[in-house]
Amino acid sequence: FLEGGTALPRPDQEVLHKPRFLHTTQTQTQTMATPPNSNMSPAEKAKAFDMAQLEMEYRVDLYNAMTASCFAKCMDTRYKEGDLNVGENSCVDRCAAKYWQVTGIVGQMLGGMQQQQQQPR
Repeated sequence: FLEGGTALPRPDQEVLHKPRFLHTTQTQTQTMATPPNSNMSPAEKAKAFDMAQLEMEYRVDLYNAMTASCFAKCMDTRYKEGDLNVGENSCVDRCAAKYWQVTGIVGQMLGGMQQQQQQPR
């Protein structure tokens, strides 16, 4: 869930900011691009900034995909209440947790494949 207990946006709403989740896993924290350091050359700073920008775009895309997927799975199309009911709330919680868990597993698998490809044969 997002901080402050706000509901996930509808799939037709574009999310233009990085979501602030209550819990960030260690893997997610380690994969975030590091900010430019004062000891870096201008070219290295530009590269680090570009990598951070790509990371942000990737995470926003992941968040938007998760939002659309969980919305389609968990929300009743006949809106009866302004807030999530207990069933929708727990469904969204489980859906988001599974989505991030699978994303982490796939990322680890792809990272392992990339390391294997880089090793000399």
